[in-house]
Amino acid sequence: MSIAEELTVKDTGQGKKAVVYRMVTDEHICPFGLKTVDLLKRKGFEVEDNWLTNRAETDAFKDKHDVKTTPQTFIEGERIGGFDDLREHFGYETKDPDKKTYTPVLVVFAVSALLAIAASWATLGDIFILRSVEWFIAFSMGMLAMLKLRDLDSFANMFLGYDILARKVVRYAYAYPFGEALAAILMVAGGIFGLIAAPIALFIGTIGAISVIKAVYIDKRDLKCACVGGGANVPLGFISLSENLAMMGMGIWMIVKAVA
Repeated sequence: MSIAEELTVKDTGQGKKAVVYRMVTDEHICPFGLKTVDLLKRKGFEVEDNWLTNRAETDAFKDKHDVKTTPQTFIEGERIGGFDDLREHFGYETKDPDKKTYTPVLVVFAVSALLAIAASWATLGDIFILRSVEWFIAFSMGMLAMLKLRDLDSFANMFLGYDILARKVVRYAYAYPFGEALAAILMVAGGIFGLIAAPIALFIGTIGAISVIKAVYIDKRDLKCACVGGGANVPLGFISLSENLAMMGMGIWMIVKAVA
């Protein structure tokens, strides 16, 4: 949580008591119940933590208080509600599950950059070298491919919404993540393997870039990007385009590097 967000929330409940009812059984411990208790304790409340240990107890509690979900929090006799309601009570912004965000892609890029720096330092004793950039792009491609392969059907469904080749050859949507992963692995291996990776990266990167440019900048369509797999809320745009441009650049560079 940022310092700015901390400053916007309400004062702590030091000296106050909060009563929580949450589901805890042998088969299931509600994660939102754990978050609720943790948040209240961090805010300084004395927490009375009541466990609903079976379905009958849970249903009886819901009927009694006319609620549909648990956990439920009461502060000084007033029912606040579930975990999201408690966050709102303290002045925190409630997360919108449908809000578009570039965070998944930026996290991949950030971790890949750190891995590339660490690998360069461990193997070559330096971080400000061209090999660091090569590994950064390869690691990014590998992570993005892994996220796509996590749910191949979901990725393909979203990818078919804008990729120009996949719309003509549907099986390409299923082959794409494997090609990206293979190119990434061969790039890390380097040498002759990098030359094998080059045409794969150049092909899928070029088709991908053209597809994004057409969908976003020509057709002006508001779409989600399949770059981190299906079901993600990443907007199709410049950040998404960067994945394809990076593959194109690496493909060209690997060819130039091999023939130079």
